[in-house]
Amino acid sequence: MFLIGKQPVINRSGRETPPLRVSSLRVAYPGGPTLLEDVSFIVEAGEIMGILGPSGCGKSTLLRHLVGLETATSGTIELFGENLWSGQGAELNHHRRKFGIMYQGGALFGNLSLIENVALPLKEFTKLKPGAIETAARLKLALVGLSGFEYSMPDSLSGGMRKRAAIARALALEPGLLFLDEPSAGLDPVTSAGLDQLIVTLARNLSLAFVMVTHELNSIMATLDRAILLDKEKRGIVAEGTPDYLAHQSPAQEAAAFFRRGSRGGILATQKLDTN
Repeated sequence: MFLIGKQPVINRSGRETPPLRVSSLRVAYPGGPTLLEDVSFIVEAGEIMGILGPSGCGKSTLLRHLVGLETATSGTIELFGENLWSGQGAELNHHRRKFGIMYQGGALFGNLSLIENVALPLKEFTKLKPGAIETAARLKLALVGLSGFEYSMPDSLSGGMRKRAAIARALALEPGLLFLDEPSAGLDPVTSAGLDQLIVTLARNLSLAFVMVTHELNSIMATLDRAILLDKEKRGIVAEGTPDYLAHQSPAQEAAAFFRRGSRGGILATQKLDTN
């Protein structure tokens, strides 16, 4: 329970089941327009997938559906081969425990120390004894570089440290999939680069799958293995591929516009962070 290292889920064909498979997802609220349609993509173990696009294109809407906060009009979302919406109540909560979430602001409880924040899911969803919970929480904080800050309160820390703590809490139940909502938003370039490095390290060393909603170009080029690009007018995915492909080779005009916005002298650097 203390060390992350999930065993792969193997399907009947003998192949590893992807942590996330989205098939023909359609979102249309009653009496309103269709927001997303025919959204399909797969996230493999150890892969960092991005959900990109300009404001209003449906990134947040898609994320809410992926984490089970809203139900799609049609289509399926599979977590490690199981339909997210195949049950209700306890069964739905079982599916949700397969992933962790880091919200944009961190969403830490301000009246709890970092170790108490990380321990909270363990207290609520496991039968571990207090000593084991404390050990597990310490290990998760160490994993994100926060050893020595266990009893610090969230408001005494920098934005980057709070986001690291939020990732530690998302890892508390040792999921195989993490959703990150704008992880680099509001951070200075140095802090953002450090967080990017952490995400890549966790993905590579622990075979964790990540789904990141982001618009930060530097983080996109430094962390993502692949990405889907959403468009409001076309109500779905208009391009998919590596950041380098989307920035330089994609025939989609929306991709060129997204990656060239605000850049001086062209596309930002495409070199991945060194994880050694």
